[in-house]
Amino acid sequence: MTDLAPTPVAPDLPRLAPAGKILAGGRWVEGSGTVLTSTNPADGSVVATLAAAGVADVETAVRRGTEAAADRAWRSMLPHVRARLLHRTAELIESQAERLALLQSQDNGKPLAETRALVASAAGTFRYVAAVLESQEDAMPPSRGEYLTFSVHEPIGVVGAITPWNSPIASDAQKVAPALAAGNAVVLKPAAWTPMLALELGAILLEAGFPAGLVSVLPGPGSTVGQAIVEHPGVGHLSFTGGTDTGRTLAATAARLLKTTSLELGGKSPTIVLPDADLDVAVNGVLFGIFSSQGQSCIAGSRLFVHDAVYDEFLARLAERTERLRVGHPLAEGTQLGPLITAGHRASVEDYIVNGLEAGGTLRAGGGRPDDPALAAGSYLRPTVLDGVPANARVLREEIFGPVLVALRFRDDDELVAAANDTVYGLACGIWTRDFPRAWRLARAIEAGTVWINTYKQLSIATPFGGMKDSGASREKGLRAVRAYQRQKSIYLGTGGPIAWAD
Repeated sequence: MTDLAPTPVAPDLPRLAPAGKILAGGRWVEGSGTVLTSTNPADGSVVATLAAAGVADVETAVRRGTEAAADRAWRSMLPHVRARLLHRTAELIESQAERLALLQSQDNGKPLAETRALVASAAGTFRYVAAVLESQEDAMPPSRGEYLTFSVHEPIGVVGAITPWNSPIASDAQKVAPALAAGNAVVLKPAAWTPMLALELGAILLEAGFPAGLVSVLPGPGSTVGQAIVEHPGVGHLSFTGGTDTGRTLAATAARLLKTTSLELGGKSPTIVLPDADLDVAVNGVLFGIFSSQGQSCIAGSRLFVHDAVYDEFLARLAERTERLRVGHPLAEGTQLGPLITAGHRASVEDYIVNGLEAGGTLRAGGGRPDDPALAAGSYLRPTVLDGVPANARVLREEIFGPVLVALRFRDDDELVAAANDTVYGLACGIWTRDFPRAWRLARAIEAGTVWINTYKQLSIATPFGGMKDSGASREKGLRAVRAYQRQKSIYLGTGGPIAWAD
């Protein structure tokens, strides 16, 4: 294991969002909730302090959002004109890219290389959604009588968007861009741990020219702010990315209130190494799939299935390479793993490692904190590989959201598919092999919303994304991204004169 000495965090990064303020209904105000502190997980320093949103701010945001969404100038704005605002947003994000990436590294501890990619992804999302908006068409179904029928799509009104702490701005863009493109107002609630990038995005959207009132950014606790958004009768659609338990509760409330939802939830994804795989390529892919983002990713490949014929060789290579991964400050050159989001979350991940060992597992790599005293103030954890864990162990059944990989043997494809599908989750899967027909059969048999073959964690805004089972039941991204934030309406135009029944 290579530990990297920390690099000083860039002090006092300039911000577009006014210090200490939230964005409620297009206006920067002091939140009515409790004090919220954003802490740098690399060293425990305070990034920002602000008054969080409260229930009163949700009320203001929804009221002003309803008015803004109903305004004729916005509601009747032609698609290509609305698309210009989305393009302008992409340009502004790109013009601020390095500053936004640095701020995100301070806010959630991701290495700078990753936060740069997330900022670029956000800009690409706005640009792609603008292109989709300009090219979407409504339908004129074939007539079955003396009438013409039209199928059109209209805005829902106000959309509630609740995003996680692990990928700020990229996750925000995946919800905000299509919701605005669809003609809605958006009330965005970022995670309380990482509020800064969402507030910056709110400022960028205002600068891009979106009408005041359409966008609100309300950081605060899910138990108060999130719940108020979910339960507000003026919010017609809820888009949530986060844990399965929270998603299930949200879905139950939404069903009771007859709101539509988009839910992208947790995962416990399998990654599979077949006996004919290029082992060097597979090792690289498995390491990236689980340990990038410190394993704090819903699609992390946390369950490794390796064919018995190559298991021992592959595990030896994997363990050796795991020990060489570079843990360090997010801004240090060459860092591959930064800190976990909080010390408390690190303690939770460490408990899972202990559970795996107590259940009979063997530690193959990692398992503890870095030795470098320069990293002691941050919530760092070495990437960890376990094997020999029984199928009922918590470390193998539950989403850990940290840099912990559990390896298992398999002997044939039937055994593999049964074991890979033996989970409540169904978000992603990776397969490493030279045998494409076999990979195709496995890809169709594994219960997962996304399957990668000889790659992993490659995501495209043009490709639909979502899960199965407890990983969610909806899709984001792709050509249907905007339609998810609209209602469909049918219109009939009579062509045959008076209806004979009334004669």
